[in-house]
Amino acid sequence: MVHFLKQRLPNAKLFVVGEQSLEDELKTAAFTLTDDPNEIDAIIVSFDRTFDYRKLQISFDAIRNGARYFASFADRYCPFPGGGEPDAAAMIAAIEACTNTTVEEVVGKPSMHMANTILSLVDAPPERCIMIGDRLETDVLMGLNAGMSGTLTLTGATSAADLATADITPTNLKSKIVNQK
Repeated sequence: MVHFLKQRLPNAKLFVVGEQSLEDELKTAAFTLTDDPNEIDAIIVSFDRTFDYRKLQISFDAIRNGARYFASFADRYCPFPGGGEPDAAAMIAAIEACTNTTVEEVVGKPSMHMANTILSLVDAPPERCIMIGDRLETDVLMGLNAGMSGTLTLTGATSAADLATADITPTNLKSKIVNQK
């Protein structure tokens, strides 16, 4: 998100619907954070366990005043042993519902913004990289779309049953890898 915003809105005043770590990252990158809807240039949405009506109202007012609207990712839920919890998609949906405004861009997985940032950081061509993750529609899809191998782990969001009916095929299943004991 920082890299994306520095390219697109380098001096933007932001309102963050997200965790403290995202706010800290944006502050460290010299972005100004504000909760005044009349000053906000862009709403940045992510996973937020402190999401409340106040944040929804500020987002609503800022977007109605012309603020742009971006998300770091759009996972529907965050899995954890024994269950899960609503993730960034829930905050995105709430803001979209009341403003009738679709998020302008999701900058994280499976976005090419994220893939290109990763590839520039590792300084390697995509065909020499492997994207490993537990979500077909974000992790694996981003890798495949960027020209990387995409490998799925069955440790989180995607189950073997999901995989059996999915349109996305991880590279590790395309190559007919045989389990050896």
